[in-house]
Amino acid sequence: MPERNNTSQMLSQTFPKSRFYSLRHLSLRSFSSLCSKPQSTSLDPDQNPYNLLKSDPIELLSNLWVHAFSRPTPRLVPFPNLTGYLKSFDLWVLAYQRACAHHTGTFPPRTAIHYSHLQSLLALRHAVLSSPSTFPWGASSYLLLRSPTEKPSTTRIGKRKFEHLLENAPSPFQDRVIQELLLLILEPVLETHFSSKSHAYRPGHGPHTVIRTIRSNFAGYLWFIKVDLTHVSMHLEPNTIIGYLEKAVSDRSVVRLVKSSLKTPVRPGSVEKEREELDGFAKKRLKRKILRASRKKKVLNENEPKPDPYWLRLFWGFAPEEAKTVPVYGHCGILSPLLLNVCFSELDFWMEDKVEKYFEPSKLDSIWREKNDEGCHNPAWPEFVPASGAFKTRKMDYIRYGSHILVGIRGPREDAVQVRKDLIEFCETKFGLRLEHSKIEIEHITRGIEFLDHIISRRVIYPTLRYTGTGGKVVSEKGVGTLLSVTASLQNCITHFRKLELVKGDRDPEPLPCTPMLYSGQAHTNSQMNKFLETMADWYRYADNRKKVVGFCAYVIRSSLAKLYAARYRLKSRAKVYKIGSRDLSRPLREVSRNAAPEYSDLLRMGLVDVIEGVQFAHMSAIPSCDYTPLPRTWVPYHELVLREYVKLQDPQFFCRLYKDVRRGELGSPQDFVAGVLWDYKVHGVYSRKLQEEDVGVRLLDK
Repeated sequence: MPERNNTSQMLSQTFPKSRFYSLRHLSLRSFSSLCSKPQSTSLDPDQNPYNLLKSDPIELLSNLWVHAFSRPTPRLVPFPNLTGYLKSFDLWVLAYQRACAHHTGTFPPRTAIHYSHLQSLLALRHAVLSSPSTFPWGASSYLLLRSPTEKPSTTRIGKRKFEHLLENAPSPFQDRVIQELLLLILEPVLETHFSSKSHAYRPGHGPHTVIRTIRSNFAGYLWFIKVDLTHVSMHLEPNTIIGYLEKAVSDRSVVRLVKSSLKTPVRPGSVEKEREELDGFAKKRLKRKILRASRKKKVLNENEPKPDPYWLRLFWGFAPEEAKTVPVYGHCGILSPLLLNVCFSELDFWMEDKVEKYFEPSKLDSIWREKNDEGCHNPAWPEFVPASGAFKTRKMDYIRYGSHILVGIRGPREDAVQVRKDLIEFCETKFGLRLEHSKIEIEHITRGIEFLDHIISRRVIYPTLRYTGTGGKVVSEKGVGTLLSVTASLQNCITHFRKLELVKGDRDPEPLPCTPMLYSGQAHTNSQMNKFLETMADWYRYADNRKKVVGFCAYVIRSSLAKLYAARYRLKSRAKVYKIGSRDLSRPLREVSRNAAPEYSDLLRMGLVDVIEGVQFAHMSAIPSCDYTPLPRTWVPYHELVLREYVKLQDPQFFCRLYKDVRRGELGSPQDFVAGVLWDYKVHGVYSRKLQEEDVGVRLLDK
């Protein structure tokens, strides 16, 4: 009885009182009929949705991106007006197309959307824009817009079953449409408000940009602070989120819509439950259940999206701990990561100010001797860092990936302890949440710091220094230098393989047969595993031990397939499989012994069988080396670079300055400019004043 009372109370908070009161006194009623008859709206029945489709939605969004990036002070002044974009029916149709692509797996053309769906979309738009808004988030019994794959139910159900369906119903399709629309509108505006230190849930950023930034900018740091803000991000209050959103967007309609999605109660069944760690017996029962379900042939319904291929599911199993937890706020759904960055951007700006104030250069140090030479340090060369002494440059850098922070400090450990204390006070003051000391780890570079399944450490080298001494004598001395090392964690790689049940054991892992591909052909199996290995080689692209870790992945996959083929073709051992199918398993393991049937080579010549691809990276020489391309300190994503160049070209003053410069001087190629610099140094030994003036003019044009 208490459970039924809680359910009734929750449903009464989610849905309108009058409507829920009528549901409680129904004995038998069709769930479909209740869901398909929403409350009446003031939508004009004669209004044609096709008359509202006036412009291209991509052009509208492009103008919004340009307008957002052309604002002079986006961080100081919130974006004023987004209601026009919220009212645009063209953007509503684009959001509907994106939601359909998520539910069905195919992006429907604009001309293929049925007229009835456009009318329902128009009714949803009217319910959202009406004042006060009549749209309830998460209401499965108040459907203004249905998914194209959802079929109406014609069977009658009882009151208890109806309440059970409402309690466990997934998030409605119409919520996804509104989330897509808000994401399309808010993302270009908020991108100008974010810090360059943030690398998660943003276009053009990702784990690779984090690893490249660490390799290029974190060399020379002695102490590292690793902070886990997952508890803070999961328990942010709606008023806190709205307060930080209003600092970036001042449009009342958009803020009111996001606020309603945050404060509407969420039903338990509408959010996916987190996977719990099972004990051994429960894991075996679940494994048997999954195995029985996999043996049954599943026929997909019409317009049902296909499941992810096996190689992609394998790769998702290698997600690092920093990328596994994605926050979900109320009914925001896919909008939640964007709101997380909005809240933590305050932390980014605070840390940037702290990094700038902490910098104290020392002329006696080997790196960062001046305040303006931060970008001149080349991490590819050894750093001759003094082991002790008070005359060391004090410097700090910071980077954030989602809810995880990495801070590098060149200074005493007391400074790292003070930064930890300041971080705890900041989270308690700004977010109202206490950060535990166990979530903040302080480690020395010699211990190794694990971040995004990569280990940051320092490698000591002893290069030979040759220089000309007194009297022109060449002196050779052994020096001591350090290099920043970013390597992939092989132990984490083994752990992921063990969770995927492809290996067993830790110290000496033994490959297991790849049972999910038991009923697939050799050509299809090899092709799937090649895609997985290519993706893994790209994931470990910037790791120093790329050859080693990718070679280990190839060994596990090749041995797992060999065990699978040995069981499938009854070849008893892996050695027999390698003998017949070669080292890369590219030869067919089943040849026809009867003379009447053609051989595999004959069938391949006739095009009746698929070509069997060999498993990649069977030799270490085929594995690509680590990519050491440096990432500039002023790096920005390509789309942001294009937008800023386009905004600069729209400025009339820029063309005036360019026209005056062309009339004053002559245009020349970069090769001519470099040749002039070399000639001046060869003849005069210095840079000529004429070329210096030209260089200053070019710099003024670039500003």
